[in-house]
Amino acid sequence: MPEPAFPALPPILDLAGIAIFALSGAIVAAREQQTFVTMCFFALITGVGGGTVRDMLIGAPVFWMMDPFAAPACLLMALVVWFAPDKWWSPRLLAWADAAGLAAYAVLGTVKALRFELPFVTAILMGIVTGCVGGIIRDVVAGRPSILMRHEIYVTAAALSASLAAIGWFLGFPIWLTWAVATGAGFALRGAAIQWSIGLPAYGQRDS
Repeated sequence: MPEPAFPALPPILDLAGIAIFALSGAIVAAREQQTFVTMCFFALITGVGGGTVRDMLIGAPVFWMMDPFAAPACLLMALVVWFAPDKWWSPRLLAWADAAGLAAYAVLGTVKALRFELPFVTAILMGIVTGCVGGIIRDVVAGRPSILMRHEIYVTAAALSASLAAIGWFLGFPIWLTWAVATGAGFALRGAAIQWSIGLPAYGQRDS
């Protein structure tokens, strides 16, 4: 299916989202005291995992297979983490790096789905998939509790970014403004959850 000729996000923003998520994957490997090869693997699957699943679902060419910069950006993040001091890679930094990647990737995924003329709600769901799946794969491979099994606000933050991106698209706002507002809102919500341990109520706690 040929990609429709609608405005896209600047490639540097796409690459930034990949790099931020790859950084979070490399940090997980560092905290698990893994080898450099494992660190590269974690950076790659976290950086491109969500986008890969999205592209497979919407029938698009898998974005990073023909991109000369996507995979090298992931490997560069692994190099940065490998050679930087251990004290840099705290759980808090991991959480904030993941929050930035989550918001940016949710917007990127939504915009790409809209460029393929997917319906409004479907495009938002593809944004959520893009933002969340890489981190979920990372945690499952690392043997860590998946964010889906915790009550923290995570998917909700991705949904906020994706929804604002879709709304901005349909209202015809400039792409840079849509990206900035949508990414900032999702990052702020996820950041508030990290800072103040805000979570969603679990089933059975609704009436308590």
